[in-house]
Amino acid sequence: MGHPHLSKEQVLDLLTIAFRRHGKDGATIAVLETATGLRRNSLYHLFPGGKGEMVAAVLDHAAALMYERALKPLQESGSPKYRLTAMCRALDDFYCSGREPCLVGVLSLGVPEDLVQQQITRAVTGWIEMLASVIEEAGIPSRRARERAEEAVIAIQGALVVSKALGSEHAFKRLMKRLPDDLLQPCIAG
Repeated sequence: MGHPHLSKEQVLDLLTIAFRRHGKDGATIAVLETATGLRRNSLYHLFPGGKGEMVAAVLDHAAALMYERALKPLQESGSPKYRLTAMCRALDDFYCSGREPCLVGVLSLGVPEDLVQQQITRAVTGWIEMLASVIEEAGIPSRRARERAEEAVIAIQGALVVSKALGSEHAFKRLMKRLPDDLLQPCIAG
């Protein structure tokens, strides 16, 4: 039975879940029909460019959700530690304590240089830049702040993979708890 009264945002939410669970190649049109309750012709009506357009729309949708739910605290008022802690709490919620994989990570595997790759690059670069700005505001030199921001995104993505692989949220939750302090450690002069 279909869902004839779904908004496009609701369809994108359902497609996001399907792509997170099955990846780009595993999310066949049949899987996407089942996930949304929409028939193929309805999906193609919403996304005339087919599955490629669906992936691009899902990435845009996920990036907007990620910003609104998890990264926006980085741009609000408060101390750098307060904002980093708020981001980590929001990431814990966004990724269901590490039980849900990162859509960018799932969709970036085996992706050729195209629009999707550009979207992924923009999303990751934006995240790193926002983190680096907060870290630098705490007195960490610019170059080191950027390195720490990159390392944080690497650690978050790695914790998501490990948590999923082990079927346990402990690695992700542990990282979210200690990350703000790690990012703000004073630099040791060498």
